[in-house]
Amino acid sequence: MKNWFTIDKIDETTYIISEYRHWEETHCYLLIGGKRCLLIDTGLGICNIYEQVRKLTDKPVIAVATHIHWDHIGGHKYFPDFYAHKAELDWLNGGFPLSAQTVREMVVDRCDLPAGFDVAAYEMFQGAPTKVLCGGEVLDLGGRYVEVLHTPGHSPGHLCFWEVGRGYVFTGDLIYKDTLFAYYPSTDPEAYLQSLEKIAALPAKRLFPAHHSLDIEPEIATRMKDAFRALKAQGKLRHGAGTFDFGDWSVWL
Repeated sequence: MKNWFTIDKIDETTYIISEYRHWEETHCYLLIGGKRCLLIDTGLGICNIYEQVRKLTDKPVIAVATHIHWDHIGGHKYFPDFYAHKAELDWLNGGFPLSAQTVREMVVDRCDLPAGFDVAAYEMFQGAPTKVLCGGEVLDLGGRYVEVLHTPGHSPGHLCFWEVGRGYVFTGDLIYKDTLFAYYPSTDPEAYLQSLEKIAALPAKRLFPAHHSLDIEPEIATRMKDAFRALKAQGKLRHGAGTFDFGDWSVWL
């Protein structure tokens, strides 16, 4: 049985931990600082991501979610020290808008599940964060600094992470190559445009998405921003407008 996780190295202290055996192809990012580490998203929770992290570092780890959706917080149960945005705390306390059965159906959808996995026992992570984020914080990992950016649109408390020293932006579900989801009631197409404006303005050298292709350049943020602006000008930047294809990405409104 091939491994559930795939690990790729960005640089000497930055790693991608990916779950390619599920159609969502979720990527989590481990940033190792001088004193502690930041794990951006913890994936599906089908297998133990903590074991993978410990292969890469023995330093204390803070887990942080780009947003509180099941495919980004599945491994939070292994990390008692975790941060979350204030707008999504209710989703960590029984208020997530999808039922447990619906989430379980998505877990097993188009997935090469590991032997012995029991989806009936799968539960969406719940808990109280050790730190509540609002956006604007700078996380000091020990000589390595990561700025927290509140980028709502895909979800109310969605976060991106900006490491100015390396020019890295970890974009979560705000930016990736495939269909962007902005049709759920908890999404906000207008806020999505404002968040794209924020990311497009950064002098980024590399973007790191939470799903699918890692072959992604910073210019896509500008293309997405311009496309959202055009949809707004046409009166189409709203729920129910449909799906719009822009080549290497699309958006479902």
